[in-house]
Amino acid sequence: MMFTLPELPYSYNALEPFIDEETMRVHHDGHHAAYVKNLNDVLAGHDEFLSMDIKYLLKSLDKVPEDIRTKVKNNAGGHFHHSFFWTILKQNGGGIPTGKLLEAINSKFGDFDKFKEKFNQSALSLFGSGWTWLVLDGQELEIANIPNQDSPISLGHTPIFAIDLWEHAYYLKYKNKRADYINALWNTVNWEEVERRFHNSS
Repeated sequence: MMFTLPELPYSYNALEPFIDEETMRVHHDGHHAAYVKNLNDVLAGHDEFLSMDIKYLLKSLDKVPEDIRTKVKNNAGGHFHHSFFWTILKQNGGGIPTGKLLEAINSKFGDFDKFKEKFNQSALSLFGSGWTWLVLDGQELEIANIPNQDSPISLGHTPIFAIDLWEHAYYLKYKNKRADYINALWNTVNWEEVERRFHNSS
């Protein structure tokens, strides 16, 4: 058994004008596909890891042979993060969450606007490549900047929402204007999926 590249749950141009078709093709067919290929290649001959659920693999990196552990961490993280990311975006997305997720956000951050402001500030402060995450740490919502493809799963956190801040996620359209990309991405958020992940984890 090998890891496989999931299809996008929408067309390449579905997130226009906020995320352009060319970026989606390069991001999914190029970068995400490379993580999957590299993960399968580095785990060749290690069937016990190839048959693992990707989240369990990320929780079990200490069991991976040391000479391939970093490559497994990077590529398993890249595969899981992108598979997660595609599902929390959608055409005609945006707005605000509802129900218990909104209640939890309001309780932790004051209100949704304050949460969004804090999340944006955190994303802008991330140096280099990585992701800004909304995670559950136990039963507590937290915003976390995690570099490269290091995973919140490996840290014992449950991911709820994220923004990919690697330049390949936005540079074709937004160049060095990371703030413009972050602001635009809120218009594509699939809050129903984010809420589902929150409910299943809390």
